[in-house]
Amino acid sequence: MGLKIAVVGATGNVGREILNILDERMFPCEEVVALASRKSIGRELSYGDKLLKVRDLETYNFSGTDIALFSAGSKISEKYGPIAAKSGTVVIDNSSFWRYHDDVPLIVPEVNPDAIKDFKKRGIIANPNCSTAQLVVVLKPLHDIAKITRVVVSTYQSVSGAGNAAMEELFNQTKGVFVNQAPEPENFTRQIAFNVIPHIDVFMDDGYTKEEWKMLSETKKIVDKNIKLTATCVRVPVFVGHSEAVNIEFEKSISPEKARSILRKAPGVMLVDDPEDEKYITPLECVGEYATFVSRVRVDSTVKNGLSMWVVSDNLRKGAALNAVQIAELLINKKLMG
Repeated sequence: MGLKIAVVGATGNVGREILNILDERMFPCEEVVALASRKSIGRELSYGDKLLKVRDLETYNFSGTDIALFSAGSKISEKYGPIAAKSGTVVIDNSSFWRYHDDVPLIVPEVNPDAIKDFKKRGIIANPNCSTAQLVVVLKPLHDIAKITRVVVSTYQSVSGAGNAAMEELFNQTKGVFVNQAPEPENFTRQIAFNVIPHIDVFMDDGYTKEEWKMLSETKKIVDKNIKLTATCVRVPVFVGHSEAVNIEFEKSISPEKARSILRKAPGVMLVDDPEDEKYITPLECVGEYATFVSRVRVDSTVKNGLSMWVVSDNLRKGAALNAVQIAELLINKKLMG
């Protein structure tokens, strides 16, 4: 079955990664259309051994397009998502706009694949936040065995999560430090080179940032509404790859050995955990990989039934592009297309 696929926001970090992953996973595409704003019309993008010329989203007719993978921000998704869905196109959206609508499923295929059936209400499926996606693939298999009651997570998020301009800012600021040029913040509230910033997205009335609120809301929607979660989200001077220090409290006792055994078998998870031999994964090592890596599984002795662990993933892949393509694959596997 050859499908016609549109990639909206194809010139961005995630859009280009979607094109790479569609090719890598040999997704059954008969035609792939790269869409972006008018200023990018005619720009050429790689899709396997082909070059795609960018077309104008504003004038594109979605009729006949089977799936549209959106990665162009909330405003674009709000405006063009319903237009595409009304044309009979299934929309898979990477922005935050549709995630919290009750009639839009929020999907991580390894975690809640059965929820995808609800997409027909609007014709739209939401992709979770990058920091949430890698967290829930680890939480769900453990939750199924020992039931999670509370999660405390601190994230160390790369600048690629903020887009191309943010990556350029880190690069330019780092160079500037070495030649005595004062780095000027543009995309961040503080200098990002050689620094960490405890501020991602806007602050809310309760003192949490919206990024932190997203992790709470999305984990409840994807895994279990009864899980309590608190997060501190931090931007770090890393180009690609999000890391998370995760503390989990369970309803019943679970040993590190049992948790490791569960995670070894969990879909989408790779356990690399041998501290004595310095076997653990850093963001640099996860770039380009599909898996979410777990290391340093250990007892959290400050609570009755607690474990601590280190979770790392390529945010442009599992956090965005890969998860979107996996959702498209799930539609085919469950025979929901057509």
